[in-house]
Amino acid sequence: MAAIPPAFHDLFETQTLAHVATLLPNGLPHVTPVWVDYDAEREQLLFNTARGRRKERNLRADPSVGASMCDPENPYRYVAAWGRAVEITTDGAVDHIDELARRYMDVEEYPYHDADEGERVIVRIEPEDVVADEG
Repeated sequence: MAAIPPAFHDLFETQTLAHVATLLPNGLPHVTPVWVDYDAEREQLLFNTARGRRKERNLRADPSVGASMCDPENPYRYVAAWGRAVEITTDGAVDHIDELARRYMDVEEYPYHDADEGERVIVRIEPEDVVADEG
């Protein structure tokens, strides 16, 4: 298992978007921007989505995943990780999306709870390899 270098943990305290790549049933990549979080204790990347969305279905079929993010203030400073989704859970997912909404939208509660077609889930990614560059 690999870890995000501590010098890049600040990216998880700002409105940095990650681009997450999963595999479609036909083997082609599916890449989407997501709000991202990091559990430094477990050395796992986290993102939140709704059950039934394409990326969640892809990960249930094949847990292979990649993610990359650029510093919003210096796009040449980046971190990328490849690994596996080791958990997709509803536990704490509503609180987590509200927490992310505070960071990304500056609101107390995620404003689209009623628009979600499926339950919120947290996806935990365990990186097997990490590349980081200070730019």
